[in-house]
Amino acid sequence: MASSDLASLTLFPATTAQLLETRKRTWPQWGGALTEEQYLERDAQMDVMDHAIDSGMITWVLAPRDKPDTLDFMCSCETYKRQGLIRYAGSKELQDTTCYGVACVFTPPEKRGKGYASHMMRLLHWVTSGRTAEYNLPDFPTEWGAPPPEVKAAGNGMFSILYSDVGDNFYRQAGPGLEEDGGWEARGPVSTIWEIPQNAETQQKDRETGWKWLKYGDLDALWAKDVQLIRSTMENVLDSSPSYHTERPTAFVSYLPDRGVGSFHVFRSMFAAESVVSMDIWGVKKNSGNIDPPTYASWSVDVCPLPPTLIVTRISATETEFPDLLGKIQEAARKSGIGRMEVWNIPKHLLKVAAGTRGQTFERKEHLPAIKWYGKGATTDIEWAFNEKFCWC
Repeated sequence: MASSDLASLTLFPATTAQLLETRKRTWPQWGGALTEEQYLERDAQMDVMDHAIDSGMITWVLAPRDKPDTLDFMCSCETYKRQGLIRYAGSKELQDTTCYGVACVFTPPEKRGKGYASHMMRLLHWVTSGRTAEYNLPDFPTEWGAPPPEVKAAGNGMFSILYSDVGDNFYRQAGPGLEEDGGWEARGPVSTIWEIPQNAETQQKDRETGWKWLKYGDLDALWAKDVQLIRSTMENVLDSSPSYHTERPTAFVSYLPDRGVGSFHVFRSMFAAESVVSMDIWGVKKNSGNIDPPTYASWSVDVCPLPPTLIVTRISATETEFPDLLGKIQEAARKSGIGRMEVWNIPKHLLKVAAGTRGQTFERKEHLPAIKWYGKGATTDIEWAFNEKFCWC
């Protein structure tokens, strides 16, 4: 795409009409078993949930500067404003910060191959981070015209994530400047999968004492306690380890699961899975006294593609407690006729136990978690803690 064409386009928050148009465009590809009416209704219901209200979710469109309200915009995406933590190496002090999740990047078929999505993602850095020296952005390229309008409800993000289904190069090359680099870097696309025999004998009676099944309404209390655990773990994380992406990171970052973040894709599961599986349990915890870390898990159900898979979104357990927790998760799956479970980035101290319970660990080729850091230093030197499914968007 020529520089003159780039300069004629910029990024705008979608109008109400444009928002509806984005959803009508994406339904054929992402609607799954939902009718268009169901798909639009699901998203309308999620618009008023905790993770989305007060501009927590914004849909963006790449459109001509002189026609910001047009329904013939080039492409679109969504951002989710979230709360996160930063802990710099050499300090135990945690900094609360704004961060973002990026989702639903979509270009209609007739507009593909023209560089629109790449340009949109390059501009997105300029509306989700900040434009002062703190945010470490380059000078805005003059070839792109003026920077996109600043939006009061957006910005000030110190890092952002997305999940790529187009490999690890496209988003990495969509940086905030002219260089084809400096964008989102893939990080830890690791899954562990168990097949769940439907006729397996279980030690159910031995596992009943002290366990509590969690329904959707119970999850907010779980996330509140989980925030405490994440904070405590971040305060005490080792400054260096060969297991890190970079052995000595400059900073550690994490998303937090409260304020609707951990619950929103459970709701999506409830909406999409009800015609496929009967599931009303979305987590389990053990009243484990002073065991550190405590024992619990949450999950959603992925019905695309079929057969359905129970996806663990957040997990906490010691090596000793994990087999029983695994048994409870599989019990919930079995009751709903689900034959497979999956965990994203299972904590490293549980990998050996997972292998001993027939879990198969591998690197995924889809849904690649990717992160972009806007603070001082390079994204490659940032360690993303708790890179689990709860923060997916």
